[in-house]
This record gives sequence, structure tokens and C-alpha cells, in this order.
Amino acid sequence: MKTRLNLSAPSNETKSAETNLLTVASISEKLFLAHKDLEPAQSVPERPGRDLQVLGADQMPPRRGLSTTEGQGRLLHDLANIELQAVELCYRTWQEFPEAPEEFREELVALVRGEANHLALCLGGLHDLGYSWGHWPVHLALWSSVSGADSLLDRILIVHRYLEGNGLDAAETLLRRLTGVPPSPVHAIVGQIAREERDHVRFGTRWFKVLCEAEGRDPSCEFIERFRQVEHRVPHRIEKMNATVRLDLGFSQAEIEFLDQRQRAWSRQVGHE
Repeated sequence: MKTRLNLSAPSNETKSAETNLLTVASISEKLFLAHKDLEPAQSVPERPGRDLQVLGADQMPPRRGLSTTEGQGRLLHDLANIELQAVELCYRTWQEFPEAPEEFREELVALVRGEANHLALCLGGLHDLGYSWGHWPVHLALWSSVSGADSLLDRILIVHRYLEGNGLDAAETLLRRLTGVPPSPVHAIVGQIAREERDHVRFGTRWFKVLCEAEGRDPSCEFIERFRQVEHRVPHRIEKMNATVRLDLGFSQAEIEFLDQRQRAWSRQVGHE
């Protein structure tokens, strides 16, 4: 008998929000161990279930400095929210594209396990600081970046190249900010996530190229054209990206220059230039 996973189940079906997140980690482990025997849910919800306050990304409350316990707790809560959506997005891609190459699907399942481990790290660190999941509101900006109308190339571009790439840049920025803060478990958690996210971005870049070349398409041209079509959906990160790291992870110079141009345009729009 196959197991069915359900992204729409609200987390109040379990004893607590944290219990629900542990359930997510358990589900990801089952997916990793026996994904060929899993039966996709019949439909993908408009948004995943949550039993805590959900706000727009631009409505989130201000953060305190990382030198404070509250600021570090908020950081881990925000990261847990991102990692949870990463788990859900990986599973959603696995569910919506059963025709994808088997090797891709197997690697995607491994990504689910990695994201769930990051989620568990954030929750553990949050607990150690005296806070719990739900202490602050969350947003669903990552989930809202994708659509049921996406092609597999669209999904890889949005999730594994753009969003994961932004996450890597953000983690490196956080590590620089943490250098001025006394050592704490937060340093180790953010450092581990930053190191392991590199492989997630490599996964997206490699498979984007493989699938483009299989269809006789130029990967860089395809990236630029497709990004223009989905740009209105994705978060606009205006902080400068690390071009050296992007090159190391397989981005082309043309892709980096294009993203840099878009970041400059977004920055002008919000008055940062």
C-alpha cells in the first residue's frame, strides 16, 4: 500500500506547531528512503497549511540586532520558515513532475532530506535560545513564487537557481554580520546551512543545463528569457550577489550580469540609488 503525502494539512491537526515540523522532517525521511512507493497527493494546495500568523513578506515585524538573544532567535525562526518552504517546494516539484528524469527525482529527494535537516537545526537552536516555533509570524514568499503552470525548467530556475542562490548570498551576509557577535550555536547553524546550500544551487544549475541542452536550447539565453517571464512573482533581492561564488556554482557570466542589472533596477525602484 502506498503512502500519501498532503501539503495542505494544517499543522493544528497535530499537537503543536513544533510537532508538525517534526512530522515534516519524518515525512522527508520517508520520502528519501522509499520515494518510489509514495503516491502523490491528488492536488497541490494554493498555500501550505500553517497554524501560526502568516503575513506578507513586506509586513513582517522589524528585527532586533544579532547581538541580542531575541535577534538571534528571530533569525533562526526566519530561517526555519525558509527551510520549511524549501522542503515543501522540493516535494511539490517531485509531485508535479513525475515525468522528470529518474536521476533528477532521486537527487531531488536527497535535497528534501537536506532541507529537513536544516529545518531541524534551526528549530533546535531556537529551542536552545528559549523560543518556540510560532513566536513570530511567517511569510510564504517562496511558495508564492511558483505556479502550477510552471514547466520543469521554470521550477528549477525559480527554486534551485534563483531562490536558493539568494539564500546562499543571504547566509554569507549573515555570517559576516555574525563575526562581530560573541560565538554562539547560531554561528554553527548558519555556517552549516551556507556550506550545504552550495550543493543545492549546483544541483539546479547542472540540471537546468542538462535539460536545456537536451532540447537544443542555450542555457544562458533560456535563463534570461524565462526569468523575465517570472520576475513579477519572485522576491526582489537588492543586496549585491557574490558573483565569484555564482561562477563557481555554474552560473554563466551572462546570467550573472543579467541578474546584476535586474538588482540595480529593483534598487532604483525602491529608492536605494
